[in-house]
Amino acid sequence: MTHCLNLLYKFAKYLHIISFLIISTALSAQQEKDTAKLMNVRYGDKGIELRTRDNKFLFQLQSRLQFRFSTPYDADPLTYDDYSQDAQTTFKINRARLKVGGHAFEPWLNYYWEYELSQSNLLDFRIMIEKWDWLSFKVGQWKTEFTRERYISSGEQQMVERSLINRPFTVDRQLGVEVYGHLKGSGIADFNYWAAALTGTGRGSTANDDGNLMYFGRAQWNFLGRFLDFEGSDLEFHEKPTPIIAFSAITNRSPYTRFSQAGGGSLDGYENGAPGQYRVNQWNLETAFMYRGFSWQSEWHTKEIIDKLNNDETTILKGYYIQAGYFFHNIFDWWPQHLEMAGRHAAYRPDNSVRQNRQDESTIAFNWFFKGHKNKLTSEFSYFSFQDKTLPLEQGWRFRIQWDISL
Repeated sequence: MTHCLNLLYKFAKYLHIISFLIISTALSAQQEKDTAKLMNVRYGDKGIELRTRDNKFLFQLQSRLQFRFSTPYDADPLTYDDYSQDAQTTFKINRARLKVGGHAFEPWLNYYWEYELSQSNLLDFRIMIEKWDWLSFKVGQWKTEFTRERYISSGEQQMVERSLINRPFTVDRQLGVEVYGHLKGSGIADFNYWAAALTGTGRGSTANDDGNLMYFGRAQWNFLGRFLDFEGSDLEFHEKPTPIIAFSAITNRSPYTRFSQAGGGSLDGYENGAPGQYRVNQWNLETAFMYRGFSWQSEWHTKEIIDKLNNDETTILKGYYIQAGYFFHNIFDWWPQHLEMAGRHAAYRPDNSVRQNRQDESTIAFNWFFKGHKNKLTSEFSYFSFQDKTLPLEQGWRFRIQWDISL
């Protein structure tokens, strides 16, 4: 009798466990069905995407890693002494980014933030109201659209890194507000515009140093009626010629003469000044073009630095670069389909009144696109020269190879 009772007890116990598992599985399946009714999950161009069925909310999550090998140095040589430095072959994780974006409440209320994991820097955080093509608004921190080269993501560049002139002329990330839009006229009457008021003190700075803001404007003429996105290489293989001409200008008064991802800083020959010491005015004329695997872009920069605490002493800086790339399999059958060849030349005068002082960079690069810009291998050879009226000519080579992958 006792034995029978034990058997019944064990049977009831196992039946309870089995029933619990069945009920839990059923509930889990029901929850998944309910979730599926409310939300779609997929992997898209911007990583993992969670989108509600009514499209009121979209969440996108993506990470990006950039592995780089360089010799005999990685950074561009800036001074005469940089050419005589000891060789330092490097292998490093150059960038490690986490990106989050999407929209909330309405499809036209967009948000985005980006974090640099290797340096613990919050790079971008912004809210965009983009209900109308002709009139949109942005608030937060982002890279200003002053130069095409700088605004293009480091993961969508044509070369391993930006050119020699990026350092002296970029305005980089600033905190502020912006109005922008696309005026879609017929034929040649097709324009984009951007206008912003910014703190003018660089990334991570939430306050201005004085009462003077940075003011920025950009006008872009899409004179064949087709917009060209901020991206390197003609991976889309534009079937119609797509050119643009743009003019940008910025004025700012601050302690700084240059900006970078690190924030405000100083060009060679300057020191971080007192609040409002430097009035900086900049202009940039820009062109870009893509057609059937061919891409072109160029910039011509002028920068005026006025020292307001030293009798308005003024220095004019000038620089330019030209860059082009092509997928030669469009001409030669033997050329690999995923291989692009590109070239760039850049020149910089740190003081335009001293014509003998000049820095040059010439670079040739090869891109192998495994999966577009999301997974690519880039190798490049660069040749630098440094001319100074008081010093002998210095020259040097550099090789870099980089794997950029977005997950």
